[in-house]
This record gives sequence, structure tokens and C-alpha cells, in this order.
Amino acid sequence: MRCDFYDIRILSGYSTSIVLDNGKIEEITNNFTSSAGIRALSGGSWGFVTTDDLANLDRALRSAEELAASINRAVPRDAVHLAPIGEAAMSIELSVKEDPRDVPIEEKIELIRDIERHADTDGVTSTTAVYSESCAKVRYQSSEGLDLEHEMFRTGFGITAVASDGATYQSGRKSRFGVCGYELFKKYDAPALAEKAGRTAAELLHARQPEGGIMPCVLDPELAGVFIHEAVGHAAEADLVLENSSILAGKIGERIASQHVTVYDDPTMHEYGYYPFDAEGVPAKRTTLIDRGVLSSYLHSRETAGRLGGSSSSGGGNARAQGCAIPIPRMSNTFIANRDMSFEEIIEELRDGVYLKGSRGGQVNTGEGIFQFNAELGYVVRDGEICEMLRDVSLSGQTLEILKNITAVGDDLAFHSGRCGKSGQAVPVSDGSPHILVSRAVVGGSG
Repeated sequence: MRCDFYDIRILSGYSTSIVLDNGKIEEITNNFTSSAGIRALSGGSWGFVTTDDLANLDRALRSAEELAASINRAVPRDAVHLAPIGEAAMSIELSVKEDPRDVPIEEKIELIRDIERHADTDGVTSTTAVYSESCAKVRYQSSEGLDLEHEMFRTGFGITAVASDGATYQSGRKSRFGVCGYELFKKYDAPALAEKAGRTAAELLHARQPEGGIMPCVLDPELAGVFIHEAVGHAAEADLVLENSSILAGKIGERIASQHVTVYDDPTMHEYGYYPFDAEGVPAKRTTLIDRGVLSSYLHSRETAGRLGGSSSSGGGNARAQGCAIPIPRMSNTFIANRDMSFEEIIEELRDGVYLKGSRGGQVNTGEGIFQFNAELGYVVRDGEICEMLRDVSLSGQTLEILKNITAVGDDLAFHSGRCGKSGQAVPVSDGSPHILVSRAVVGGSG
């Protein structure tokens, strides 16, 4: 071996998507993948190549080794020390109850047509529906003797409805994705979810905009999950910590949130971010990011764990990659843990404020620790009663202030799934939370 370390990830599989726009088939795509990503480490430099020629992996490995060596000669760096893996991962093949490949494409098209029709309620002017499925087999081999495989399906759908009164447009969206097969459509009532998306869009046309200001608020599991993923989870990714792009740098062991807040990242949960081992062959395990308000760990690759003095067995296992791209520290299933308050108790404790539901995206600066998220909708709460609906409502502030202002956490943890983008790569993730009460936050209009 002409390098200090190498690994090879071989990916094979397929993906299918169907997109309907206002009842018409916009696209049907089938993609097939058979490729490999090869890394080689020489001193402090990585060489990385990808290839579709799986019959000549030795040649690709030599290219990666030569690239690493030439970079190391040209720009010498401190040697990279990879944290030890510890307990070895196990190969795994996840079975599904209904293999999507056994379902005719015509049946899938009719299913997504039916979902879209249910979203076309009174007031809705346009609809878009998406069906997706994929199966990926990953084989991981390394110079340390690892030889692992896993295979899994991911299936899901999304529906968006837009309503208009001629002057204003509002939308409602619902989606469900899972590490499973076609049985997902038995687990979730997709037509009912589509109807809810349509009704939400129409109702928002008649909602009023919020009066901006600093006030207490309750976040539903979807918006609270987005907050913990975007504002906290990304800031806990160790590569951003090392780049001085995280407000959490140097804060391990410090109290950064209220005692009600415990946050985990857990790829062992069979949510959308599940995997049995990461892109470096490290076994998946739960990582405690925040323990009753105290920052406990970052999310590591083997390199970042080595550089920051952690170990792969205690704080690693979060190196992920889209396809055969180079692995980087990423989240999996990131969530605020349950406490013991019911939703009704949280609303009663809020008494006067706003209740924010759903997410329409937003912006986060992990280095400065500021964020702004747009809720799908909101409600005014008076005397502990949920009153009129609000539209175009946003939540903004400083991450560490909001964390310390969380004064109650519910008992109704729920997850929402999607794909998370970072460094040009998108990977499947879930984020979750119970309802949470924030005693002081900036609420304003996002329209």
C-alpha cells in the first residue's frame, strides 16, 4: 500500500420519480447507478476519485493514491489521524413488506393522481404531486480490513396546493417519506393529507397577517424540528466547528440551553435518516448533542474526531455522502427529546401569544448564530385559547437566546422528513420535536 489509509464505497441501485402538475404528467424519471468513490490518505492530504468502471477499481485506487501523494508533496500539511472505529459494524439488508418494483408504473401514476385530486378543494387553483422511490446497495471496503454491505429502500410522496383570490397566493403542503417500501401508503392516509393541504391553502387566504414584536410562542413539532436541525444540528457538525463557522465552537460542557432541552442525533432510528453504518464504515449510534441544556458532543467524521480529541466510537459515525461523493459530517435523525407536558398544558401555560405551525424554509447563519424561519401558518392564543389564524408569519432571533428561552417541552415527539443540503450534497434526514414553549422570541411577517 502506497498510502496511509484508503477506502472504497461502491454504490448500486435505482431511483424513480413521478411528477404531476395540475393533473398532467410533468415527468417520469428512472435513474440507475453503478459507481464507486475511492479515498486515499497520504500524510495530511486526501486523494479522491470516482469511477463507473467497477471492473478496474485497482486502477482508480492507484489514481487516488497518486493524487494524495502529489498534493502532500506540493502542500504539506499536518498528518491526519483518524479516530479508531472500535466495535465493528454489521452488514445488513432491510426487507420491505411491499417491494415497489413489483407495483406497475400505471398503478403508481393512478395513486399520485388520486392524491393530487384530493388536494383540489374549493379555492385551490393549482396542485403539484410527487412520488419517489429508490433502492441503494452500498458496499464499503477499507485498508483496515472492513468489508460491509447494506441495502435499503426509501419511498415517499409530497403534495402542494396553491389557492388564490386573484390578488394573494397561499399554499399548503404535506409529505411523507420513509425507509420502507410501497407499504408506506398503508401507513399514511395520503388522500386525507392532500385534502388537508388544500384546505390549509384556502383558509390562509382569509387569515390575517401578524402584528410583529417580541412575544412568547409555541412551536409545533415540525417547526421546532426545523429549528433544532438548522440552527443547532448544523452548528454541531464538527467540520463547521473546525472552520470557525459555528457558534458552538469551544462550548463542549457549557450550558447553552434551558434544562428542559435534550437533543439527540440518532441514525439507528428507522426514520428517513436511518443507516446501519456511515460512509466510513463506523457503526451508527445515538449521539447526545445537548444533555439537559449542556452541550455534550459534536457530530464527527473519523478525521474531525481525531482532530478534536474525540473518538469515533463515542462521537463519530456521522460521515455521510450523497452517492459516491466525498464523506463529510452530517446529521441523520435529529430531535428534541420528549418531556412530560401535554399540548393542552403548554397552550395553557403560554396563555397569551402565538402558536406557530409548519415550515416554509428560512435562513440560518451558524457562525453568527442568527436565524429566520417562515412558519406555514400561525394562530393567536388568548387566555389559553387558540383563536384566529395567521398567515405569512416568521420566527427569528439568536439561536443561543432561543435555546435558553425554551421553558416547556411537550410529550408528543413527531418527525418530519426530507433531504438536507450541504456542500453541494443532499442526504435523507428527519428532524423532530414535541411542542415547545419559547418564552420570548421575535415574531413577524414573512410575506
